[in-house]
Amino acid sequence: MTTPDVPPALLDWRDSSHWSRTPKPCRYCGTDAYTRDSRRKAAHKTCAEQALAQQAADAAEAYDAERLA
Repeated sequence: MTTPDVPPALLDWRDSSHWSRTPKPCRYCGTDAYTRDSRRKAAHKTCAEQALAQQAADAAEAYDAERLA
């Protein structure tokens, strides 16, 4: 995953629904994570923030490409 030019947004994972006592492989990097995303899939907060930033950068690039075509 490349680092986008868009700074990542910080996610608020203080709610207990984002935490688990059982580690599972992070959906992004594969190492064990005790945190869960909004769909209850294992994910590190930093990995999820990086993925969101990448998605935003990809969407902006696709928008610009379509707009300039």
